Amino acid sequence: MVGYATLECEPACCLNPMHSDLSATPVSRPGEPWGVAERRAWRQRQRVQRRYADDVLKPLLALIPRFEAVPYGELAVGIERFELLAMRNGPWCPGRPGVLVTGGVHGYETSGVMGALRFLQTQAEQLSAGVNLLVVPCVSPWSYERVQRWNADAVDPNRSFLPDSPAREVAALQRLVSLWAGQFTLHIDLHETTDTDESEFRPALAARDGKPFEPGLIPDGFYLVDDAENPQPALQAAIIDAVSRVTHIAEPDHKGQIIGCPVVAPGVIRYPVKDWGLCTSVTGARYTSITEVYPDSARTNPEQCIAAQVAAVCAAVAFVSDSARR
Repeated sequence: MVGYATLECEPACCLNPMHSDLSATPVSRPGEPWGVAERRAWRQRQRVQRRYADDVLKPLLALIPRFEAVPYGELAVGIERFELLAMRNGPWCPGRPGVLVTGGVHGYETSGVMGALRFLQTQAEQLSAGVNLLVVPCVSPWSYERVQRWNADAVDPNRSFLPDSPAREVAALQRLVSLWAGQFTLHIDLHETTDTDESEFRPALAARDGKPFEPGLIPDGFYLVDDAENPQPALQAAIIDAVSRVTHIAEPDHKGQIIGCPVVAPGVIRYPVKDWGLCTSVTGARYTSITEVYPDSARTNPEQCIAAQVAAVCAAVAFVSDSARR
């Protein structure tokens, strides 16, 4: 398998794509980065394919009073309004490890959203007894409805966890997390790597930025992204062990890499998450992990993809809970 060496290990979870190949449309001019007009034209081409209110908000509200709803703002895009909603397992208890679970930073990565919801519905009550749990199942609701990676401004949220973030979804999550600054022990962020990353989204990124597209291949299987500046191999190993019972783990290519980065342990690669403005940098937690499910594999199905995300979250929460008791 050919890796993504030309990307300098830029992760699939934080590329800046969109759900249509605009490299060959009037929106893009070869060799010219997009300006305001091109971004506006791109937004106008996007169509609603599913409903955030039905798929995310309704199931979350059904969890009350098992969990406490935490509204943390409203995303306004034209005449559209999206309530931003998190759930927690009750008032914050000083001394307990803080745990943040995020999904839907890239709205098209369905199992991340559904996995966070399924975790709340099935496992969270039992596993979160000794932690302060905060779950944000869908960080990017506009993108979720359009099955997009970019937000409405053609900005990648998962490159935007920076001071004065250009992504409004990210800025809202940053404000929420700041309420418990320095109190998070774990942050797990749920993602997917799909065939459309290669067929649609990376070509779109190249078109948007006025750069040539360089083809690559997508790894077959689940893998994790650890923090290169704060590696936590024991946590990643615990997650991989749990997920391997649900679905298959991505194998390295002939260079020992996954998407152009060295495999440091079975199914694990590393990125400098803070430097790249990735979501797992938002809390400053000691333990972080980014999941990457591969939903297009012939060896899996949508239910297994959701189950893999749930298994990953459960393993991570159990790891932190066990560590706190030692």
